[in-house]
Amino acid sequence: MTVLAGGIGGARFTRGLLHYLAASDPSARVTVIVNTGDDMWLDGLRICPDLDTVMYTLGGGINEEQGWGRPDESRRTSAEIAAYGRGWSWFTLGDLDLATHIVRTDLLRSGSTLSEATAFLCERWQPGARLLPMSDQPVETHARLAADADEHRAGDLIHFEEWWVRYRASVPVSQFVQRGLDTAEAAPGVLEAILEADLVILPPSNPVVSIGTILAIPGIRDALRSTPARVVGVSPIIAGAAVRGMADACLQTIGVATTAAAVGLHYGARSTGGILDGWLVDETDAAALPALAAAGIRSLAVPLWMHDLDTTAEIAATLFRIASPARGIH
Repeated sequence: MTVLAGGIGGARFTRGLLHYLAASDPSARVTVIVNTGDDMWLDGLRICPDLDTVMYTLGGGINEEQGWGRPDESRRTSAEIAAYGRGWSWFTLGDLDLATHIVRTDLLRSGSTLSEATAFLCERWQPGARLLPMSDQPVETHARLAADADEHRAGDLIHFEEWWVRYRASVPVSQFVQRGLDTAEAAPGVLEAILEADLVILPPSNPVVSIGTILAIPGIRDALRSTPARVVGVSPIIAGAAVRGMADACLQTIGVATTAAAVGLHYGARSTGGILDGWLVDETDAAALPALAAAGIRSLAVPLWMHDLDTTAEIAATLFRIASPARGIH
């Protein structure tokens, strides 16, 4: 199985998927293709928020309360950096987390690719799945501001993490721009993981700046359209609201309504040039099923809140139903 994932939602879903497979099919192999559009240089270090969130979550080293970073953190180093007037005061890195960034940066500056550095880091965390960055070339998502904000002027491009973390997506933006996309290639193993999979899953990750950025890498969208595997997804929108974060602000920017149906239709059916065969929506969004079916996307309405490991594993199990559709599934 191959999963295309962003940060917290993709990580927690994949953990539930692995929990389900451990009981139902222990021989199953899972590859996770992770968004790297949130990556950046900060304090001289290469930061990969989504890769680290997936790695820590699957490896048992995540701060469960906040969904990112390490538990029992201290921030003495970041405080010292701030005392020098450097760094971003609104993006504080914990001391334990800094160790990961230092090791990654050392590997990259020694000639390793991001794929190789990720594999090295995973040797410690043993996530139970193969983690691949979407690309070894830097691709960074930026937001073009539609209004002035502090030292920034309308029309300026700022890194997505600044818009997301510093401004909490409250400043209107006119577009998202992936810098570096023109020279990027899918990382080694990414296209093969899609083309050779038995099932490809889009978990409840941000459809614009997580899944959308992965799809922008040359070859990935085409691989999803041509893979013999079924491609199924889980809506990140429940009852007209994002499950986590501010995905509604991202969707508004690209003109997509914040509904489970609209996101599914945004991805589109493979039968008409899109990427989906199946789409899970929450039981509160059951009214969306006819529109999805009319568009050629098999859909099912089930509880989608990932309350804990067991409920998340149940969502993963339901994906297999829609991947092998039976009578009665729209």
